[in-house]
Amino acid sequence: MEHTPRKIVQVGLGNRTYPILIQSGVLQLIGRDLLQRKVAKRYGVISDDHVASLYGDRLMASLTEAGLAAELITFPRGEKNKNLQTIGALSSELAARNFDRKDGLIALGGGVTGDITGFLASVYMRGIPFVQAPTTLLAQVDSSVGGKTGVDIPEGKNLVGTFYQPAAVYIDTDALQTLPGEELLGGLAEVIKYGIIADADFFHFLENNREPILALDKPVITETVARCCEIKARVVEQDEREGDLRRILNFGHTIGHAIEAASDFKLIHGLAVAMGMCAVVRLAVRTGCLATEEAARIINLIQAYGMPVTIPAELDRNRIKGYLLTDKKTVGGRVFYVIPNHIGEVFITDQVDESDIDQVLRL
Repeated sequence: MEHTPRKIVQVGLGNRTYPILIQSGVLQLIGRDLLQRKVAKRYGVISDDHVASLYGDRLMASLTEAGLAAELITFPRGEKNKNLQTIGALSSELAARNFDRKDGLIALGGGVTGDITGFLASVYMRGIPFVQAPTTLLAQVDSSVGGKTGVDIPEGKNLVGTFYQPAAVYIDTDALQTLPGEELLGGLAEVIKYGIIADADFFHFLENNREPILALDKPVITETVARCCEIKARVVEQDEREGDLRRILNFGHTIGHAIEAASDFKLIHGLAVAMGMCAVVRLAVRTGCLATEEAARIINLIQAYGMPVTIPAELDRNRIKGYLLTDKKTVGGRVFYVIPNHIGEVFITDQVDESDIDQVLRL
């Protein structure tokens, strides 16, 4: 069975280098590929109960047909379950099924599943291998690549986690067909982010290809996902553990995470990030860093894709500011922001006046 188009992106990390395979129908091919890579002797497929009902059988069949032992293990869907209690429950499940250090995990699902599975793999038996099979656009272009794992605690999002790289990432663009419209838009916020922070040509591509991207045209969406993965891979290769350069990937996320938390996670991550990006763009204009014409292009593009460009009036601004101070990227009480000075170019600073933040949060 021929599956086209196909893209392969390498994340170059020395002896931990791994491939990102981007292809329509790749879920059916994972078993054969893992058999060749010899990542583990047995696999625990970790998925939430919703995604498991959509794709669990397909992935399990692929593994079984390749002669690989595998078991499907599910947890309740939703960000509210991305916590240490879920890690404990899944760890107990693995132990009850006699998983050992030669076994591995497969994260089948969106960003929550990828973060949980990566963290679980990094701490179970002090570390077992895992691979990513992301099924949402947000996970495909962002969270499945780069090795950041983590769970939420009441004090904030992703405050407990590890850096732990997967052995491979398998991106099946066909999975996007079952995404709810809001989840697709949430992923597109991350896609647009890459154009703003690192690639003006890609930003222009997004301006010119809105209709085929929203229609999930296979060649165009494959190219879109691959370009995002290439940008992220190059950043991760230079700064794996977010010492400096990798922080540019947080563009829009500092305020976005605070908005998401202030909504009690009723807002999905990607849409909160869209609002956060627009807030930072307005901050860049207010502080003289970004021309109004470029700011308008950014906000217009986000709006053209159907994403919100303002923070809901009902969200408590003081609560948002409180979450800004507990962001894991805050150091010594100083909040760091990724600020654009051109489309395709950003810088990181903690020199932002509180009054300017107050102003952009009100817009």
